[in-house]
Amino acid sequence: MRIRRTLIALTAVALAAGCAPTQSGPANQGGDEKTGTLRVWLFDEANRAPKEATVKEAIAEFKAAHSGVEVDVQWIPVEGRADRFSGAFNDRANAPDVAEFGNTDVASYAETGALADLGGDVGAWKEGADLLPAVLDTAKVDGKLYGLPWFTGIRALYYRTDIFAELGLKPPATLAELTDTARRVRAAKPDLYGISVGGKYTYGMLPFLWSTGGELARREDNRWTAAVTSAQAKEGVTAYAQLLKPDICPPAQCANFTGTQSVQAFAGGKAAMTIGGDFNRKAVDQGASAGKYAVVPLPGTQPGSIAPAFAGGNLLGVFGSSKRRGLAVEFAELLAGAKYQAKMYSAMGNLPTLGSVQQQLAANDAFLKPFVDTLKAGTKFVPATPAWSKIDAQNILPTAIQQVATGEQNVDAALAAAAEKMNNVFGG
Repeated sequence: MRIRRTLIALTAVALAAGCAPTQSGPANQGGDEKTGTLRVWLFDEANRAPKEATVKEAIAEFKAAHSGVEVDVQWIPVEGRADRFSGAFNDRANAPDVAEFGNTDVASYAETGALADLGGDVGAWKEGADLLPAVLDTAKVDGKLYGLPWFTGIRALYYRTDIFAELGLKPPATLAELTDTARRVRAAKPDLYGISVGGKYTYGMLPFLWSTGGELARREDNRWTAAVTSAQAKEGVTAYAQLLKPDICPPAQCANFTGTQSVQAFAGGKAAMTIGGDFNRKAVDQGASAGKYAVVPLPGTQPGSIAPAFAGGNLLGVFGSSKRRGLAVEFAELLAGAKYQAKMYSAMGNLPTLGSVQQQLAANDAFLKPFVDTLKAGTKFVPATPAWSKIDAQNILPTAIQQVATGEQNVDAALAAAAEKMNNVFGG
């Protein structure tokens, strides 16, 4: 799910889908009533007020256009979402009409059979053609579309402009230069991390794996198998693990860093660089690095290239059991449309999923450009299978990264063990 705002992960991360339920729900017996109360579940936030104000504005607009309709919004804690969604999947009476959920949860949720396929609705939606294809793909499972992309989360390279100027450094043009630059900073300023990254920061590691041609897994004959033992994957993981060293980001501290903790170290003035999301802007602006940083795309292996980023984000889905399916789809389309995507960016910093809105906002806000450029360069996603939630929950990849970074195991042994565990889950 949203890798933002320290869910996860914001998941974490945001992002983090480790407890997604896999129960089978009841047969969908929805309807298309035009009046009554529309039940909506949206994620709670540490600072919910701006989001809630924007949603209330959308509700007022929706009610004005639909006589006899009420909209009841319940704010769902991200950490407790598994229990709430599990209940909805197994009991139609507890199911909302519209729900927000993370795109890394979608495969597990789709497996229950409780979500409506919105492919036809998006095809008929006048703004649907403006949805960015790479982002739209994160809402699909086996060719079916289970949610409207509400916002996306992309990561890029934050760096301290004052420190770079003092040391005569330029933003790195390749991943190799990134490592060298981080070492130079640490050598000149041993009180700083050259770059703050973490052994538990899976979504910070993935651009390294993908930029060298590696993959997490491959699908053949409708079966997923781990691909992390390939030479390309080993090269990428090794490159990332090299950042978790005493001369850059000491493993004694950094091996246990999550993505949120990595960004917090940068925001707090303890690091010269970090890999952060567009959604981390407010946190950085509230810290010691405020006014002294810039952002560029995370470079790839070749000069001028951009490393593939993980396309995180949240979706708005409709339950198949909804008695007001048409209203549910309309309300989801209103929130996910251009007007309210722009408002949600202003309120929460959420990066829009509509190309035209992205371009309009980027033209007026230079901060957005590196994230938009990264998205244009091409993003990647985790395997679209419910098994990924379990793999993520078991910290299989973070364990391997930590083992390599600390020298507990070499990359061959660590990734072989990770692949075995991944395949046990894929085959389970």
